[in-house]
Amino acid sequence: MSQAKAQQKINLPKVIFGTSALGNLYTALPIEVKEEIVSNCVKYSPAPVVFDSAGKYGAGLALEALAECLDRLEVDPSSVVISNKLGWFRTELTTEEPTFEPGVWRDLKFDAVQKISYEGILECFEQGNKLLGKYAPQFISIHDPDEYLATANSAEEEAELYNDVLEAYKALATLRETHGVLIGVGAKTWTTIQRIASDIDLDWVMFANSMTIRKHPSDLLEFMEELKAKNVRIINSAVFHAGFLTGGDYYDYKLIKPDTEENKAIFKWREDFFRLCNQFNIKPAAACVQFALSAPGVVSIALNTTNPGRVEENVQLAYQEIPVDFWAAMKNEGLISKEYNYL
Repeated sequence: MSQAKAQQKINLPKVIFGTSALGNLYTALPIEVKEEIVSNCVKYSPAPVVFDSAGKYGAGLALEALAECLDRLEVDPSSVVISNKLGWFRTELTTEEPTFEPGVWRDLKFDAVQKISYEGILECFEQGNKLLGKYAPQFISIHDPDEYLATANSAEEEAELYNDVLEAYKALATLRETHGVLIGVGAKTWTTIQRIASDIDLDWVMFANSMTIRKHPSDLLEFMEELKAKNVRIINSAVFHAGFLTGGDYYDYKLIKPDTEENKAIFKWREDFFRLCNQFNIKPAAACVQFALSAPGVVSIALNTTNPGRVEENVQLAYQEIPVDFWAAMKNEGLISKEYNYL
């Protein structure tokens, strides 16, 4: 069996683990805490344990820390699956703080620059492999192509940037042939995934902030059905809208208050959602995860935590049963679409 065919047979568990915390997102965790997070991921995940990482996370720190923790724990590389999102390349830090995402990452020793091109992606892949050491990635993609395209100031510039993305995918296709990796795409704007999927033969996709208990547009569900028919695996992420649906202050990574009609509607939705969860004795997080798993073609949910004690709970969320009466009540109150037929 070829390496590529062998990779196709990887069975993903219901929960895979994001690694931005290992790259010091918002807070710089000690290596001992990072090791405990990784240890619990390995302990509580059905085999194989899957980590989603990127060169952008801490300018490669997440990749580096993940490899260090796995090595400290003496985890066999054959029992780990790693997804590395490519497009950001570690560089020397010459300013007081990193320039690629100011104010987000803590205590970094490197900066990063974006490289969305054929050669750039090959460079990112090679650098990522050096940071990961013996823990090679099996899944690769372009990191947030939607954000890259959104920087265009004209239709002509957008066309040029999209050509950069297509060139980057030519590099991924080359790596699929030479290294047997599975290639995919992850983005917060699902229509960008749809656009790329129309031009590229993808093995997997990751939706973020798109297919959730609060937002599940019918045209997205139709697209997911198309992906499922093509055997393209779907990973669903950011299903709590950056923690807002479980009680946080940030909605899709932005601090919001009920000071506009749109924001008032979001707060009202959460208030009614919490009331029903309390009525049926259901954890809001469990309802969010179970709904996100129910969508067509979804094989896994990506969850992230800075707290080692939350890892086991996160895994259990994917196996909790939600009574059908709860879903009926959600539909009756207009909190989920009455046309949603996957529960």
